[in-house]
Amino acid sequence: MSGCIYVALDTPDIDRARALALAVRNHVGGIKLGLEFFLAHGQPGVREMASLGLPLFLDLKLHDIPNTVAKAIQALRPLAPAILTVHAAGGRAMMEDAKAAAPIGTKVVAVTILTSLDGSDLAAIGMPADPQAQVTRLAALAQDAGIDGIVCSGAEVAAAKKAWPGGFFVVPGVRPAGGEAGDQKRMMTPAAARRAGASILVIGRPITAADDPDAAARAIEATL
Repeated sequence: MSGCIYVALDTPDIDRARALALAVRNHVGGIKLGLEFFLAHGQPGVREMASLGLPLFLDLKLHDIPNTVAKAIQALRPLAPAILTVHAAGGRAMMEDAKAAAPIGTKVVAVTILTSLDGSDLAAIGMPADPQAQVTRLAALAQDAGIDGIVCSGAEVAAAKKAWPGGFFVVPGVRPAGGEAGDQKRMMTPAAARRAGASILVIGRPITAADDPDAAARAIEATL
């Protein structure tokens, strides 16, 4: 079941990112690179990480007018990531254009509600205070737009999968039992998220901040 784990290499340090990827490569299905890494190293850095041979999840959470997002994805086409993120809040037309611009074989998934937000955070920015209702609404919009799936917390993935049986569900913010929450507010254990319908699990600090990242990855893999 290691294939469903993507390790989040949220660091601007390319040497550390490479060392972590090499350490855990036998117990994960791919690597996730986000804004920190991309802004520090750009496409050359992504290509260097891709040369390690692990599937690549490029987590840039693109969110702009449809034309801008489409052109941004066209600029990323040479990287051919396995997974690429946009924000569902960008709307149907933006998601349609994102999928049309993406390379064949790249899964385009829409971020619904960040796992660092809870109901009170949503209310503070003028959104309905029920994360599950909002995730379900945005998942339906993403499905209508023809993209591949969504990013949501483990708390919402079962409802999303019930409504969209063929969707691809990326679940971040998972923590092993007893793990520190950090800045995550809507969490679930890896095994519970997988049972609820997660297609892949994005796991960062429980692996990357461990004294032995390989052992941490193996321990999480064993729970699956």
